[in-house]
Amino acid sequence: MHDTFEIMAARSAIGLILVVAVATARGLLGQISRQRLGGHVLRNIVHFTGQNLWFWALTLIPLAQLFAIEFTSPLWVILLAPFVLGERFTTMRLVAAAFGFAGILIVTRPFGAPVGIGVLAAAGSAVFFALTSILTKRLTRNESMVSILFWLTLMQLIFGAIGASLDGIIHWPTATTLPWLVLIGCSGVLAHLSLTSALRLAPASFVMPIDFVRLPVIAAIAAVFYAEPLDPYILLGGGIIFVGIWLNIRSELTRSQSI
Repeated sequence: MHDTFEIMAARSAIGLILVVAVATARGLLGQISRQRLGGHVLRNIVHFTGQNLWFWALTLIPLAQLFAIEFTSPLWVILLAPFVLGERFTTMRLVAAAFGFAGILIVTRPFGAPVGIGVLAAAGSAVFFALTSILTKRLTRNESMVSILFWLTLMQLIFGAIGASLDGIIHWPTATTLPWLVLIGCSGVLAHLSLTSALRLAPASFVMPIDFVRLPVIAAIAAVFYAEPLDPYILLGGGIIFVGIWLNIRSELTRSQSI
C-alpha cells in the first residue's frame, strides 16, 4: 500500500511525463518560463499544503463533514478574489455561492459534531484550495498553460518525494498499483488543465462556484456503479446547487453581452 505522499509523488511523476511529452510533440517546450518562478513556488506550496490538510482531516472527521467544509472553498474564492485579483463583487456571484453552500449543507448535513482539530484541518484545506485557484488565476495572466502545468507537476513531485522519504520507507509501484497510479496521474493533469483553462477564460469568482456540481455528480456515479442509494436530500441539494449555478452563468453571460 502507498501512503498519501507516495501517491502524490507518483501522480506528479506521471503528470510530468505527460506534460513534457505533449509539449515536445507540439513544439511548446519553449513556453516554459522561469521568470515567475517565485509565483509557481508559492502556488504549489499552497496547493500541497491544502492537499495534505485534506488527507489529514479525512482520518479525523466523517467524510460528509469533510466534503461540506471543503466545498466552502468557492466561497473563499469569491471573498478573496476582489482583494488579490481585483475582481468585483456582484450580487449574483454571492447568490450563487449561497445557493451552492446551502445545497451542500442539505446533501451532507454536517451538523452535531464538535469543532476539533479535524474540522480545523478541513477548513484550512478549503482556504488553501481557494488560494490555489486565485494564485493560478494570477499566473494565467502572464504564463502559458504548459509552463503552469510543468512547474506544477515538477514541484509537486519534489514535495511528494520529500514527504514520502521522511519515514525512511518508500513503497514503489507494483503491477497491481501502477495502473491505478497512472489513472490518477492522467486524471490529475486533465483536471488541472481544465481548471487552468477555465481560470484563463473567466473570473475566478465565476468559475469556482461551478465546482459545487461535483458532489451531486459523485453521488450519481456512486449510485450507478456502486449501487449506493440516492438519498432524497442529495436530489434536493443537487437541485439547489444547479439553480445557483444556472443563475450565476445566466447573469455572467448577460453582463458580458452588455459590455
